[in-house]
Amino acid sequence: MSLNQEVIDPKNLEQAFALFTAASEQLSVAYAELQDQVTTLTEQLEVANGNLRREFEEKSALSRRLSLLLDRLPAGVLELDQCGYVLTQNAAARKLLGRTDHRFNWLEVLAEQMQATDEPGVLEYQSGDNARHLLLEEVDVPEEGVRLVLLHDVTTATEMRRALSRHQRLVEMGEMAAGLAHQLRTPLATALLYSGHLVRAELSGEDRIRFAQKSLERLRHLEVLIQNMLRFVRGQQQLTERLEVGGVLLDAIQHVQPQFDAKNVALLLTGSNRPVWAKVNAREFSGAIANLLENALQASVSGQQVLCCLSVDESTLEIEIKDYGCGMSEATCVRLFEPFFTTRKDGTGLGLAIVRNLVSSYGGGISVESKLDFGSSFKIRLPLTTATTKV
Repeated sequence: MSLNQEVIDPKNLEQAFALFTAASEQLSVAYAELQDQVTTLTEQLEVANGNLRREFEEKSALSRRLSLLLDRLPAGVLELDQCGYVLTQNAAARKLLGRTDHRFNWLEVLAEQMQATDEPGVLEYQSGDNARHLLLEEVDVPEEGVRLVLLHDVTTATEMRRALSRHQRLVEMGEMAAGLAHQLRTPLATALLYSGHLVRAELSGEDRIRFAQKSLERLRHLEVLIQNMLRFVRGQQQLTERLEVGGVLLDAIQHVQPQFDAKNVALLLTGSNRPVWAKVNAREFSGAIANLLENALQASVSGQQVLCCLSVDESTLEIEIKDYGCGMSEATCVRLFEPFFTTRKDGTGLGLAIVRNLVSSYGGGISVESKLDFGSSFKIRLPLTTATTKV
């Protein structure tokens, strides 16, 4: 053996093999543990992937369902970006607007093809020869940076409302014509009857004069009825001026006072101690007050009283005409201002309708409260004014 070769100690070699064996066993154990961890992680990853796949499939199914529902909605839906361009639209929107292009400016459509109507929120959309009435609703979605527009087609409902309105107007015209014919027929028939007597040769001069006067009275009644009808149809008066209302009330009271005295019914005027001004037509408004006072007199009996009260607040005056007579039922009060509706045998049914139209033309309103056997109260409310110019 060469002197340069180192003598190997068997004990050292044995220790080295022992260390190598221990290290191998540790590596084996670590590798086994690593394999177990890999297996566990692989299983967990498969579970996670499965969950993700299920969630993705569920969300895809939900997205398809929402897209399908959105596309089948009977109302149109538009999704707009911040500049007003359409990002998406459902089938109903494409049908309503007739737009197949996927990106157009909604603001330009509103400006060029939409017109306002007399119904709140409803616009008329013109596309070629077709016109539709659309009810628009808009809502912002700031989380997504978009704006949603909901379109409802209300064309059929609008046409039905218009047809109903036309039908109601025709019915009202028919009722008015029937009422007018009824009002004209009786005095006209009476005038014709009296006029027919005038041609009788054996009629004395005294009877001839009497029949002529009666015929003239009926013709004058016809004239008053036609004048009232014209006043009712005309509605708003042309000439109004700033007047002191207390003076107008005094004028109306002086006009009807003899009738109250003859029936022994007291007529009392109470109210504001300061001048109260409103823009009215003196003659027409005095006539309206006189009409209400005469109605109160008709409902009263001897010994009762009728009150005419004037009161004011910051911007409104109120005239109340109150009687303590026979009163009216609730059903009568509901129809009281209808043309040709009357509870009096000799009434025309136009007086209160004319009063209501007149007061409305002044920017005011009239109401009634009544109870059978306890009397009635008519209240007129008008805006106060400081204007001095005539219109």
